[in-house]
Amino acid sequence: MAEIRLHHLAHSYSKAPSGPDDYAIREMNHIWEQGGAYALLGPSGCGKSTLLNIISGLLSPSEGEVQFDGKVVNLLAPEERNIAQVFQFPVVYDTMTVFDNLAFPLRNQGMNEAKVLSKVNEIAEVLDLHPLLHKKAKNLTADEKQKVSMGRGLVRDDVSAILFDEPLTVIDPHLKWKLRRKLKQIHEQFNITMVYVTHDQLEASTFADKIAVMFGGQIVQFGTPRELFERPSHTFVGYFIGSPGMNLIDVTRCEGGVTFGSTVLPLSAALNQRLAALPQAQLKVGIRPEFIHIWDGPYDDALCGEVQHVEDLGTYKILTLNLDGQQLKVRLQEDQPVPQQQVYLSFPAQWLMVYADDYLVDGQAEVTP
Repeated sequence: MAEIRLHHLAHSYSKAPSGPDDYAIREMNHIWEQGGAYALLGPSGCGKSTLLNIISGLLSPSEGEVQFDGKVVNLLAPEERNIAQVFQFPVVYDTMTVFDNLAFPLRNQGMNEAKVLSKVNEIAEVLDLHPLLHKKAKNLTADEKQKVSMGRGLVRDDVSAILFDEPLTVIDPHLKWKLRRKLKQIHEQFNITMVYVTHDQLEASTFADKIAVMFGGQIVQFGTPRELFERPSHTFVGYFIGSPGMNLIDVTRCEGGVTFGSTVLPLSAALNQRLAALPQAQLKVGIRPEFIHIWDGPYDDALCGEVQHVEDLGTYKILTLNLDGQQLKVRLQEDQPVPQQQVYLSFPAQWLMVYADDYLVDGQAEVTP
């Protein structure tokens, strides 16, 4: 196992980058701690696979360092880094049996056959591959091939880390949850540093202890699934995490808070003070559909909106409403009454986030579990 540290790392496919937009990976400093289970989450084109290929040595960074346990490995070839990488499409030797596929990296190391047999059987047990050991790989299904591909990384004792590049893309949906659960079990059993690249937030949150969300070549937030959901530090995290994503409204400053249209949202004294100290910035407020409070009728300072659409998803409903020209999504529980035409709502202060130029403004109270 290894700690993987990215030190002032950046990469551009341009020979002469002239600005941030020319970089696939913008300068970053980041640490994957030894033995952790991590996900690298983001949309297509955000730089996830590029970053993974830099870590594994398939790509050399334009700037900065990749360090394994404090040792710079920029000049080391992939085979010298002791990294196992599982790709989007299974990489197996079709003419070999499953046993020989799993044994291949061990035999390359010169391991004696008794130890090879022991290690292959151990990994086959973990991945439920025993019934397939003497079957040719070309006769396997896509998910079986992907398990073999994973097994080749796990079978070695000297692996520093395993990198997964969207490994479940080609797997049938009803089999994905089994393999996600299996990966989690493998990590708990072997305590190997694992980094899992995906664009699927469900895959990321079910596999990883901590998630790095990438956007525009940068890691914009690194935290637990709960932290990403409750306190997104960037508007993209709010939008990308959750179903539906965070409601975001452009606002301007006013006495005691912020405003949009004729609606005023009061803010705490600390937050108002922090906003006053900021240079000119584009301001937004964000609140998740789950955290908007719906009242049974008119109540004190509740805001009044207009119901536009109700989507019944069985265990919950998604209410679309218009509030002073802004379209908002609200998530209602199955047993919660559905408002008709008019709806009265409020934004609890602990769940209302304020963003300046897309980043969360400091000074907002932490949410108490």
